[in-house]
Amino acid sequence: MKENKSLRNISMTGLMAALSYVVFTFLQFKIPIGTGDATSIHLGNAVCVLGALLFSGWVGGLGGAIGMTLGDLFDPMYVIYAPKTFVCKLGIGLITGLVAHKVLHIEDEKDPKTLVAKSTLAGAAGLAFNVVADPLIGYFYKLIILGKPAADVALVFNLGSTGFNAVISLIASVAVYAALRPAMKKAGLAA
Repeated sequence: MKENKSLRNISMTGLMAALSYVVFTFLQFKIPIGTGDATSIHLGNAVCVLGALLFSGWVGGLGGAIGMTLGDLFDPMYVIYAPKTFVCKLGIGLITGLVAHKVLHIEDEKDPKTLVAKSTLAGAAGLAFNVVADPLIGYFYKLIILGKPAADVALVFNLGSTGFNAVISLIASVAVYAALRPAMKKAGLAA
């Protein structure tokens, strides 16, 4: 049984990585910010949260981190941010998974309304980490690479886009989780 769970986790991590790559790369709206840089609106973070809710923090976080880091590496505008992306997306998944499965025990929840509330709290915790960490780490990156004026301008745009991404990612991930969870549990695939 242990081998089956390990194989499932590896497979689901790969699935989450592929899904986050596709969502981040092909369904994003880039916003140029006039400093030779850009920010974007995307649902890649929703994949991190969804994976953490369905499986575990490691599956969601590592899947999202791998997928979106690959997205950064293949995009000349974002390639320098790949290490930051890896750390921030891993953090989203780990925090969401910790709150969901170790604190709130969503896998045992039977009431649909309580499940939505608990999954919303767990996702909000992970995304709150990202709302702080992503712009802050990005600011220091830009400060070193582009200089203070460009870093200051980019910070304002990044705070706004990261906050907006958090809200839409939370709504999307909780809605998809609530829809998928019954079938996934019945099939023995979800935590």
